[in-house]
Amino acid sequence: MKMEAGAAEEILKLLDSSLSVIKWRLRPSSKRRLETDVLALCAGLRAVVMVDYGGKMPELQNHLCSLLSLISKMVSVQESTILLPLRVMIIDDMIYMVHPKELAEYAVASLSSETQLLFIDLAKDPPKMLLHTDQNLVLSELLSIQKLFLSIFSVDDTCAQPSGCKAIDNVCASTPQISELIDLSGIMKDVQITLPTLNGWLLGYPVVYLFGKDHATDAVYNLSTKSLHIYQIMIKRSRKSDTKFEELMSFTVPYDLSLREEKEPWAEAFLARLLAKFECCKPVWTNMQLEVNQCYPQSIVL
Repeated sequence: MKMEAGAAEEILKLLDSSLSVIKWRLRPSSKRRLETDVLALCAGLRAVVMVDYGGKMPELQNHLCSLLSLISKMVSVQESTILLPLRVMIIDDMIYMVHPKELAEYAVASLSSETQLLFIDLAKDPPKMLLHTDQNLVLSELLSIQKLFLSIFSVDDTCAQPSGCKAIDNVCASTPQISELIDLSGIMKDVQITLPTLNGWLLGYPVVYLFGKDHATDAVYNLSTKSLHIYQIMIKRSRKSDTKFEELMSFTVPYDLSLREEKEPWAEAFLARLLAKFECCKPVWTNMQLEVNQCYPQSIVL
């Protein structure tokens, strides 16, 4: 989808006025992140963002649901209708904003191998890189969950109850409303896959940390004792008053598995995919770049 500069400005105005109405007082840095996340979702740069700023649960959930619900009622111009598909989703104690159609298309691309993913087995010391074709129980469960997401979110922006799935009940309403909460906490029950592994795929990272619940302690140790590379996708807004780059997303990879840094084939392919989407966003952002920095061994929380 192509987003014009006028639509982006209308979105920012709606966000600002809606935040005032619901009295959600955000720090300037958190408000900036919210603006960037919403613009990225509406422009198709991301399908899912994690909202780990702006407060704690359940207040954060209430604020976010109220915000999107109010925006849906305040839409009065055609440009603003691109905000309508956005939903709030929770998985356990994590909360996300989702663009259903983009998520469905991403799931299709993942299942058809159009989006090549690499997995790092953190149950091994040292961690080992795996392909999506390798035999692994957690990988198999991730594949099943990807299919489940595709059955819940469809490419026509609707949300439908999957049939024959006992793991989750009443996942979402039969008639989609932006104000409704999509609770997918049930997908994490009775499976070995962990939330960090699911998040790696869900948030669109090209490299996903892979480990089961019975290897969580091993994963934390194996990652905490290794130097890491932090990969950051940085973007700059087109407004003259916005002169600094801001983070669109970031993820880490063990140093020994990313010695070529941005020249790693998977990193180049990932950046190329994002730049292709970025071409439709240039009225909103003027530049995108990949930055890689080293992080020395430290305590990691997964």
